Amino acid sequence: MARTPQTPPKRLRCAIYTRKSSEEGLEQEFNSLDAQRESCEAYIASQRSEGWRAMAERYDDGGFSGGTLDRPGLTMLLEDVKDGLVDVIVVYKIDRLSRSLMDFAKLVEVFDTQDVTFVSVTQSFNTTTSMGRLTLNILLSFAQFEREVTAERIRDKFAASRKRGMWMGGVVPLGYDVKDRKLVVNETEAKTIRHIFTRFVELGSATVLTRELREGGIRNKSGRLMDKGFIYRLLNNRLYIGEAVHKGTSYPGEHKAIIAKDLWDRVRSVMQVSPRQRAANTRAQTPALLKGLIFTNTGTAMTPTHTKKGSRLYRYYVSMDCIKGRESGFETAPRRLPAGMVEDVVVGEIRKLIRTPEMVARTLAALASTKAEWAESDVTAALTSFDSLWDTLFPAEQARIVQLLVARVTISANGIAVDLRTDGLNCVVLDILSSRNNPDEAAA
Repeated sequence: MARTPQTPPKRLRCAIYTRKSSEEGLEQEFNSLDAQRESCEAYIASQRSEGWRAMAERYDDGGFSGGTLDRPGLTMLLEDVKDGLVDVIVVYKIDRLSRSLMDFAKLVEVFDTQDVTFVSVTQSFNTTTSMGRLTLNILLSFAQFEREVTAERIRDKFAASRKRGMWMGGVVPLGYDVKDRKLVVNETEAKTIRHIFTRFVELGSATVLTRELREGGIRNKSGRLMDKGFIYRLLNNRLYIGEAVHKGTSYPGEHKAIIAKDLWDRVRSVMQVSPRQRAANTRAQTPALLKGLIFTNTGTAMTPTHTKKGSRLYRYYVSMDCIKGRESGFETAPRRLPAGMVEDVVVGEIRKLIRTPEMVARTLAALASTKAEWAESDVTAALTSFDSLWDTLFPAEQARIVQLLVARVTISANGIAVDLRTDGLNCVVLDILSSRNNPDEAAA
């Protein structure tokens, strides 16, 4: 009796996916990824009679966490699945593919859409059945639980280490180097730290101190010129008095202090004065914005002056007639005006001038005469950014810009008249464009 030949099983293309969370040991000739692949290949070989064949492509992710789907090997695998190149995905354990229940649900949805089966060598089940899905969800729940417990242990260990004053990594602060996982004082940089703390107490102004440091070419750890934000962060870093901070609480650190406690306390006392008041004190030592530009309607010059009442500073522009005790000749001529009020009006007029559309055309024409090749979009962007840039400038820099853009300010009983000039605008725009192309200068 003749035997009916059996139909050979359908050939199933099996993709092997391997993953290891850390890079430790990956440099070895036979590592964890190789061990996972060898186990998967052996399992596929045992199913050879069912038509299973291992694909030559390697889908490996060494040093990638299972808590995210953003992995190069997994991305390549999913692309091949969507292209219909894979029939079965084989892994050593399901947590190699994902430790997140939500992420795994997304993967299973993709597998189902492409009729792809998922197999775990050590946890054999079929995802096409309801029981297989139940088993999968239970295993994934435990995998996610294990991941969260591990994260809690790491956080607890980090907190305990910080309480002992240990350095736990991150950006190495200026003034220190790291040796054997511990902070050690870099004496050259430590001198800079002490200088910054001392000068801040002497000057009482982070703005003036920042300008002084930038003019001296003093840079931070990454080689960039210091800005005011960096100075404030440095002055508030308790690391420099030998402490380690964790979630707002300070603990004695293992590292040596750079700053003495009394100097730290003096910095704190300076900072207790409001920034506005410290800025006012600084401004008294800085050229007034309208010096040499402001006059009464009688043609008399007005000069900047200031008075102090207690800790408060009051600035004015006063007519020379008033200072010299002479009659102005006109009753409408003002004799004294608050400086802040007048300066705000003038700066407001400058802002309006900068925003007018015709300024772009005029500035481009002025720049063309200097053979400076700037695109219209660059000039427009520079003029648009003026408002936000103005507030970051030092008072002396603001005064220079006012001198470039203001021809005359006239004070009368009817108000304030501001005569602007556009010929200095190209210099201002060039400064802005240059600072954009020079990251060190833009850091302020």
